[in-house]
Amino acid sequence: MSTFDERENAFENKYAHDQEMQFRAEARRNKLLGLWAAELMGKTGEAAADYAREVVKSDFEEAGHEDVVRKVSGDLGDMASDAEIRVKMDQLLAVAKAQLMEE
Repeated sequence: MSTFDERENAFENKYAHDQEMQFRAEARRNKLLGLWAAELMGKTGEAAADYAREVVKSDFEEAGHEDVVRKVSGDLGDMASDAEIRVKMDQLLAVAKAQLMEE
């Protein structure tokens, strides 16, 4: 195998790894967002965990994260605006990435 082929394979492997890590970070962010929203709604314990799973599942409805914003926004009503939810998502993505790097 030539050096070019080895470099190409390395780039492909890095891209696949980066994509997997991004997917895992977004799923973790959605779980954390669900737990945050559950707390605002007064849910605790298993009810909060169940709600967090619902939020994670909502991300598979369409590409992007707007489906998650709609889900959480609809459930929270006046407790948080879409803008507040998006800011929280950005904050929690950084938290999720840090958690994954520690694992």
